[in-house]
Amino acid sequence: MTKILKDEDLVGSALMAVAIDALESAFLARAGNRLISPPRHHVSFPDRGDLVFTVGGILGEKPLAGFRVYETFDGVEHSQIVAVWSADDARLKGIVVGERLGNLRTGAIGGLAIRHLSAPDARTVGILGSGAQARTQLAAAAAVRKLDRARVYSRDAKNRAAFAVEMQHALDIEVEPAGSASEAVDDADIVICATTSRMPVIHARDLKPGVHVNTVGPKTHQGYELGLDIADAAAVIATDSPEQTRAYASPFFLAGSGNEHRMADLVDMIAGKAAGRGSPEDTTLFCSVGLAGTEVVVASAILDSL
Repeated sequence: MTKILKDEDLVGSALMAVAIDALESAFLARAGNRLISPPRHHVSFPDRGDLVFTVGGILGEKPLAGFRVYETFDGVEHSQIVAVWSADDARLKGIVVGERLGNLRTGAIGGLAIRHLSAPDARTVGILGSGAQARTQLAAAAAVRKLDRARVYSRDAKNRAAFAVEMQHALDIEVEPAGSASEAVDDADIVICATTSRMPVIHARDLKPGVHVNTVGPKTHQGYELGLDIADAAAVIATDSPEQTRAYASPFFLAGSGNEHRMADLVDMIAGKAAGRGSPEDTTLFCSVGLAGTEVVVASAILDSL
């Protein structure tokens, strides 16, 4: 019988480790041209929004195929559907409905970037944003680094206080709310920027040398959450999908900055084809844009684990 999972089925810290391991395999498959991951496809419904499809899968001994679809309509509730097939026998492995899988996938990609780009002895995290993406990014950081402390800042004091209590309990590390963005990232080894801001919330002067930064929020000319001087200061700039950075309707935020040509594919770093962090003083930047096809790989791994 085909499994159907919902958000309430995707709970527990163990699933983040499952997602990160699945994505490590997927990125290595991409390095070997075995990951199917075309740019996302938008179908417009005038005056209402879009249905957005990402189709993909993985080739090899256990080939997978599937798709994710989500909408951009106005409304209080938003959901996604991910369907996974076994490509060698046409079996529908399962369907995952809800928002949590997408958040897990994005968090796990951020975790891979932290694993391969941050200092191995990184212990402290500064988080900007207190929503679902901030939660999964911090959980992923805790899955790949032995963290001692995190500080969080978001505009709503109640939200950041609730985030601190929840994540301290979930991850068993000290998590405290900060009074400003600069206070949250001060002296942090890892910075996670997961806001909805269309204006920079931090700049290079706010960060210590050797920091690793993940940016998850807006990243186009229409609005971006990081100061461009952070890219100027970075010794390494990476993304999970160079193709997607070129497929935005509005140009990617680094376009025209002089830094877009320095942006490497995280896949090449994971596969040892490109250099990552070169010294403890290097600032590194990861621009998360969403690698198509990876939702299918993560969904399959979770379906197998439950």
